[in-house]
Amino acid sequence: MANGFPRTMFYPATGITMTKKLSSLTASLFCSLAFAGAAFAPAAHAAGTTITAQDAWVRWLPNNLPMGGYVTLKNDGDQNVDLVGVASDDYGMTMLHQTISNGSTQKMVMVDKATVPAHGTLSIAPGGCHLMLEQAKHKIAPGDTVHITLKFSDGETLDTPFTVKSPAQQ
Repeated sequence: MANGFPRTMFYPATGITMTKKLSSLTASLFCSLAFAGAAFAPAAHAAGTTITAQDAWVRWLPNNLPMGGYVTLKNDGDQNVDLVGVASDDYGMTMLHQTISNGSTQKMVMVDKATVPAHGTLSIAPGGCHLMLEQAKHKIAPGDTVHITLKFSDGETLDTPFTVKSPAQQ
């Protein structure tokens, strides 16, 4: 972000504009979907934490286009926990984004955090809060598994395997 102004990027192949900046409160409102009592078989679970991940997948796109990562996070704890960072050895750049629709256009904005409510879930899903994955460090194809480390406000990290899916598999 230069001179305090949001950085804007346009991807002509997708018609999507991304702007870096959105308040954490707005991001939490858009991203948080709590379903009390939902039962999930965790795909990833960090020792000593109350956060688990399920159904983690990446939407594959050709020609080294940015890919989206999606996962459902469940918090079994008594306190809200914020997802505050994402990292991956498979990508040069990983970010938490929110898609905002304005009539016939959509734009993506980078957000600082997304809240996983106490005894609830956060759905990181297409059309909403998602992981933006750019600059793949090696060839990534449908059927591959990539690892993304999710970082939380309580200091915990969760190394999560994400299955790469083609558009036909979604």
